[in-house]
Amino acid sequence: MEVINKGKVVSVTEAVVEVEYLTEPTPKLREVLTLERDPSVKLQVMKSSDKARFYCLGLSKITSIRRGDAVVSTGGPLKIPVGVEILGRVMNVFGEAKDGMGDIKYDKLAPVFNDSPSYADTVADLKFLETGIKIVDLYAPLVQGGKVGLFGGSGVGKTMLLTEILHNVINKDPQNNVSVFCGVGERSREGHELFNELKDTNVLSSVSLVFGAMGESPATRFLTAFAGASVAEYFRDDYGKNVLFFVDNIFRFAQAGSELSLLMNNIPSEDGYQATLNSEMASVHERLVAKNGKSVTAIEAIYLPEDDLFDPAAQTVFGYLDSSIVLSRDAYREGRLPAVDIIQSDSDALNPHNVTPKHYYVATASKSLLKKAELLERIVSLVGESELSDEDRTLYQRARKIRNYMTQNFYVASIQTGRLGTYVTVDKTVEGVKNIMDGNYDDVPEDKFMNIGSIDEINSK
Repeated sequence: MEVINKGKVVSVTEAVVEVEYLTEPTPKLREVLTLERDPSVKLQVMKSSDKARFYCLGLSKITSIRRGDAVVSTGGPLKIPVGVEILGRVMNVFGEAKDGMGDIKYDKLAPVFNDSPSYADTVADLKFLETGIKIVDLYAPLVQGGKVGLFGGSGVGKTMLLTEILHNVINKDPQNNVSVFCGVGERSREGHELFNELKDTNVLSSVSLVFGAMGESPATRFLTAFAGASVAEYFRDDYGKNVLFFVDNIFRFAQAGSELSLLMNNIPSEDGYQATLNSEMASVHERLVAKNGKSVTAIEAIYLPEDDLFDPAAQTVFGYLDSSIVLSRDAYREGRLPAVDIIQSDSDALNPHNVTPKHYYVATASKSLLKKAELLERIVSLVGESELSDEDRTLYQRARKIRNYMTQNFYVASIQTGRLGTYVTVDKTVEGVKNIMDGNYDDVPEDKFMNIGSIDEINSK
């Protein structure tokens, strides 16, 4: 008969509980422990704090844990329900339903922590993925099986852009695609709005949602990213589907890891974040890859504290991304939505192998034009547009028309704006920008390009 060794709680510091084992065997890392007097209270071993002591994440009912409580091991890691039945449902990292629709039904339980696939199993065949959003498709195209980051400070439209991408691409191939939305530090209001939006547009049945709200403990927020990755892995490997994996917000994952690191008495690095930030980011991102012919396409919102693109948490994510879409507060103030900074946004997929030669030429040529116009902005602000040479004035006006043409009405914002959303194919977007650069619309006022769909709307007027 197996002897179950007991440990003892020696300290409780917010979400972190320290336990001590005076005799062997000691628990393994990531093993789940329970209180002997209340098995519903669970802890997960994270790291050793001493030869016989371990820091654990408190997974539930932290306030009921007292010093001296006995803990016993469950012998296994934290697991989350997975299966076809979780599509259309909202749950937390512990598999508890959060949508008021009864208990979660599932095929099996999958470990929250998994190893990433081997290099030999991953696939690098990237294909262009159209979103119907002009500024994204033209300047920072998405690829199936790639990773996209939406960078921006508070209130510039990251969540709205991410939700619009979800809305537009989710029904492209419902036979082969499913989606997983992972809310890491998500505001409860935004989560509720997203659920209703998916329900109203009849796409909820193709989406599984895993939420760890902003008001939850750092342990819950930290583990939610790993739980979402486990759900995506199930749909990719066991269900055999291509997965669209949405994360809002990956910065909150880094922030939760920083809070836990401080609670476990780790010395932070010079920039103030935890020394393990890089490995924690890798442990999530390296799992979100294509494998055995099926892909995971990750679209991540990344909050920028004080709009600082050089924040260490944001910089850590950059290395894993194929496309970086940077949202600008200046563009938002000017009323240009989506408020994307075209100059700073870029994509590895913007090359003649993944997009058409015409698309590649128009994107690079128009971006060059926008950079030249940016240098003219200061002159215009000081002495006025009339002081520019004829050539510079033409270039400046075309650049403003291109920037305005990149604005667009969103389906997910139609209730707030009162304007119906538009989906514009990449061919129409490329053709429209090329015509503006070629001077075909030099006699059309720049305000006519705001919030339209394709360039055909100007022709019809």
